[in-house]
Amino acid sequence: MKEKMYHMWLQYNSIDGPDLQAYQKLFEEVALMGSSSIMEVIKEELNIAIKNMLHISPKITTNQKAKIVIGNINQLNELLENKKKQEIESMSNEGYLLYFFEEQLYVVGKTDQAVLYGTFHLLRLIQLRRTLNTLNISEQPTNQLRMLNQWDNLDGSIERGYSGNSIFYEAGKIVRDKSRLKDYARFLASIGINAISINNVNVWEEETFFITEKYLPEIKEISDIFHSYGVQLFLSINFASPIAIDHLETADPLQPEVMQWWSNKVKEIYDYIPTFGGFVVKADSEHRPGPFTYDRDHADGANMLAEALAPYDGKVIWRCFVYNCVQDWRDRNTDRARAAYDHFKPLDGRFHPNVILQIKNGPMDFQVREPVSPLIGAMEKTNQMIEFQVAQEYTGQQKDLCYLIPQWKEVLEFDTHIKGVGTTIEKIVAGNIHPYRYSGIAAVSNIGNDQNWTGHTLAQANLYGYGRLTWNPSLGSEEIAKEWIIQTFGKNANLESVILEMLLESWEIYENYTAPLGVGWMVTPGIHYGPNIDGYEYSRWGTYHFADRDGIGVDRTKETGTGYTEQYAEPNKSVYNSPTTCPDDLLLFFHHVPYKYTLKNGKTVIQHIYDTHFKGLEQVKELRKKWNSLESEIDDARFENVRERLALQEDNAREWCDQINTYFYRKSGIQDQHQRTIY
Repeated sequence: MKEKMYHMWLQYNSIDGPDLQAYQKLFEEVALMGSSSIMEVIKEELNIAIKNMLHISPKITTNQKAKIVIGNINQLNELLENKKKQEIESMSNEGYLLYFFEEQLYVVGKTDQAVLYGTFHLLRLIQLRRTLNTLNISEQPTNQLRMLNQWDNLDGSIERGYSGNSIFYEAGKIVRDKSRLKDYARFLASIGINAISINNVNVWEEETFFITEKYLPEIKEISDIFHSYGVQLFLSINFASPIAIDHLETADPLQPEVMQWWSNKVKEIYDYIPTFGGFVVKADSEHRPGPFTYDRDHADGANMLAEALAPYDGKVIWRCFVYNCVQDWRDRNTDRARAAYDHFKPLDGRFHPNVILQIKNGPMDFQVREPVSPLIGAMEKTNQMIEFQVAQEYTGQQKDLCYLIPQWKEVLEFDTHIKGVGTTIEKIVAGNIHPYRYSGIAAVSNIGNDQNWTGHTLAQANLYGYGRLTWNPSLGSEEIAKEWIIQTFGKNANLESVILEMLLESWEIYENYTAPLGVGWMVTPGIHYGPNIDGYEYSRWGTYHFADRDGIGVDRTKETGTGYTEQYAEPNKSVYNSPTTCPDDLLLFFHHVPYKYTLKNGKTVIQHIYDTHFKGLEQVKELRKKWNSLESEIDDARFENVRERLALQEDNAREWCDQINTYFYRKSGIQDQHQRTIY
């Protein structure tokens, strides 16, 4: 039954009961109009899905009188009412209609790519057992770019990968058998992902040559596969490529020979891959090369690449994860959280229109709890997109269960007040606040070559949820989870109820037994899993939490701290600057307070630390009980996978509980009010 692990949410489980006959009658004949590569994959998907779900092989024709008619607006123009024509003409190129009219079901897209999304929507409705003869759906994505970043390396490893090795590369070569890449493209298209970068943002020696004829023929093959599913391919690049590839003496972005080198290189790429999306760039951070070497700034570096890409409608996605990784963290005037805003805000208006700044959702690094980055929306004249992390680097590494959709929704719903009340992150990255030419959402992928793709079977929900949320941020965490559960495990009320409860509780549970009140980190340096309370990535510069015998937390206030709170617009600036108004769950991110400081719930900080860590461990034990109750309702392979992961999670939670409580008991000298054992 390992194939069930492999197929994730495209199980296409057999339909039975009263729904079957109605679905079968509808799908006896399907009119599929058009003959593009995308239309071919639609045909393939229909055959797979209908055979598995309905036990019939649909007759695929071009008969416009068929019960189901699928095509783009040009192909179906004569069949549509004027009202429907006007409706679809007003949509973006990815918009579609799904409606029932005079005994026929229509899937009509603005383009073939939109038709593909509409077809997957239809198949999802069948998996969810929805009635089709009353459909009247109009859909288009909220976000223009809906991207995944693969951090895969040519040797087959994945930086921050927790699901096996790369599906793209092995042993220093691009994989020969690309069938799994096609399945990955299917999964991504089914949830509306439309862009992917296929190599690590930290581009090392050999990966630099991906933009040369040594690798471009095979990368074209990969691009063609993803293009057939509406997913545009990008490559991460080494900013110093002119030196590394052709031994130029410089990579200075303002030197004519460097500009010409990139112009020639981009032309070569597009000669191989006409549908190429552009470059993802990490520069001048964590020892990666960039324009700082030549006393240039980020706008100089990004614009040079943008000029080379502009004739081909290519884009530069320039990551804002830029900070001095060897800074003295003990210096009051040094604050890694300030870095992105301090670097990029002064450059607003200087970037070319095909440059997009990619900004992590928080100012630090994908912590279980941190504030929203103040840079998002702060640059009115510069395209921006937000970056999430589907890979659970700091949230359990797909050993521990942590359903991340509630966290991402909280970020997207955050009101920046940059343009007054209602200036949410959701609206900013959708391009509805500032006149961005390009915007959207990107995320670090969580897949590898494990049989189930994500290591932890339940971690598939994060990938599924990411796609659904980027398409439509108004979807609820519970709604998304239910969709995933039914498609993945079948229609089973008890199973749905138990897994739903596990998913929706999991973020809070993980936060309970790890770093408290927004302080973050406390993880083993380099590994980023398991507790190390005083751990710091660059060890000689102290800790992130500044705990001493009197208190804990980082002072980021205007008056006595790093001044980070000043990067926010009012009223957030004032709310965060005062411990009395700062939300408790971010208190230690913004303030250094005594251990006996009283939270809004009436507990002291130290008692909150004790209580949440004991509680988190008990909650993980309950997760195990809930899952074990489902043993007879789930196939052995998936049941055992999750059972083993939950056992690992309990070990991890116990270690966190013991170490955190012991550390702060010894640091503060304050006993637990409930007299529980602390070693």
